[in-house]
Amino acid sequence: MSAPATTVAVVGAGAWGTALANVAAEATGATVPLIGRDAGRMAEVERTRVNAARLPHAPLQPGVRATAEMASLSDAEIVLLVVPTQTLRGVAAEIGPHLAEGAVLVACCKGVERGALALPHAVLGETLPGRAVALLSGPSFADDVARGLPTAVTLACAHEAVAERVAEALATRSFRPYRSTDVVGVALGGAAKNVLAIAAGVVEGRGLGASAVAALIARGFAELARLGAALGARPETLSGLSGLGDLVLTATSPKSRNFSLGLALGRGEPPPQKLAEGAATAAALVSLASAHDVEMPISSAVAEVVADRLTVSDAIERLLARPLRAEG
Repeated sequence: MSAPATTVAVVGAGAWGTALANVAAEATGATVPLIGRDAGRMAEVERTRVNAARLPHAPLQPGVRATAEMASLSDAEIVLLVVPTQTLRGVAAEIGPHLAEGAVLVACCKGVERGALALPHAVLGETLPGRAVALLSGPSFADDVARGLPTAVTLACAHEAVAERVAEALATRSFRPYRSTDVVGVALGGAAKNVLAIAAGVVEGRGLGASAVAALIARGFAELARLGAALGARPETLSGLSGLGDLVLTATSPKSRNFSLGLALGRGEPPPQKLAEGAATAAALVSLASAHDVEMPISSAVAEVVADRLTVSDAIERLLARPLRAEG
C-alpha cells in the first residue's frame, strides 16, 4: 500500500496563496484548506470555486477548500504562510494554538521585518519556537504558476530532511522546488530583489535605457552579495534561483508590483494603491545592512524615495555622482 499523502494547509488567500493551494492539491491529491480572514469572501470563493478578486483566471483545484476557519489547520503536517512579511509575526501567533504537533511552518513571503530587522524564517522561529521552519522563495508569478507554466523555486530549511519532505509535498509536473539549507541566503535574495526591482522600474520609467537597467541589476546584485557575505550566506545561493534568478524576473517585468511601483515613480505618476512589499522592506533592509557595516547605495536611494525624503531626480544624480571605483 502507498503511504498516505502529506497534508498541507495554506494561510493567506491572496493570489500567491491561491496558486500555492492549487499546487499543493495537485501534488498531494489531498484536501488543502485555503484560509483567509474574510468569512464572506472565503464562502464566495468556495461557492464559485474561483478567487475572483485575487486570481480570477484560475479555478480552484478540486481538493482546495476555501475557508476562514483556523481550526482547519489542526490536521496539517505542512503549513504555508502566504502573508506579507510585516504581518507574519501576528499571523503566526494567531495560528499557534491551532497547529498540529510537529507541523512544519513554511514562510512564503519576501522581506525584512521593520523594527526587529528579522528575516521571515527568524520571525517564525521567534514567534513559534521549537517548530521546524522553512522558506519558499524564487522567481515565480502567481499567474504563471496558476496556469501551469514551468516554474522553479527554492525550498530552504536548516534541516535537509525537512526541506526534502516539503519539496516533495509541493512538486508537480510544472512546479519544481530545489532544496537548500542556506535559509539566510534564500531570505536575503527574496528581500533585496524587491527593493532593487523598484529601482529598476524607476530607471525604466525615466526612460534611461536598457543599458542603465542592466547596469542597475548588476550593481544591485553586488549590493546583495556584500550583505550576503556579511550574514554568512553562500555565494551559490545568491547567484541561484532565489537570488539572481528572482532579481532578473522581478526587475524586468511589469507583472511585478515592485517594478510597477518604480515605473510609476520614474514617470512621476501616483503609485499603485496597493504598495509592493519592497516599499515596506527598503528601510529595514538598509538598516540591516548598516548594522553589519555594509553599504547599499541603490537600496538606500530607494528607501529615501519611497519615504518621500528624496526625489527621483536627486536620487539618480546622487548615484551617478558616486566616486569611481573598482568593480566588486
